[in-house]
Amino acid sequence: QVQLVESGGGSVQPGGSLRLSCAASGGTFRSYHAAWFRQAPGKEREFVAAITWSGSSTVYADSVKGRFTISRDNAKTSVFLQMNSLIPEDTAVYYCAADASYSAFSQRTDFSSWGQGTQVTVSS
Repeated sequence: QVQLVESGGGSVQPGGSLRLSCAASGGTFRSYHAAWFRQAPGKEREFVAAITWSGSSTVYADSVKGRFTISRDNAKTSVFLQMNSLIPEDTAVYYCAADASYSAFSQRTDFSSWGQGTQVTVSS
């Protein structure tokens, strides 16, 4: 089982940027596909972005395309979410997720490991 811990959340003004990090321990994270989800108050958790274990493929929710970039380090021990041009609608708790199966990446669901979440607030 992979343990995930998110960091990098905070409060920014619209148009600002944040870079979220997800540190992994245990398991073999370099062999895991990873993703970011978010949950706003009163809303269901929604998919944001995903990346394959190799980093060769990525997928994004339409709402963040062109603004967010998911990546992972060369050692495949961490995954990042660079968030630019932030808007108030991006306000949510952001969660890192991981799973060894490609179906989790391709279907953007059924990730087996989850972090505790980090708060992102975008407001004036």
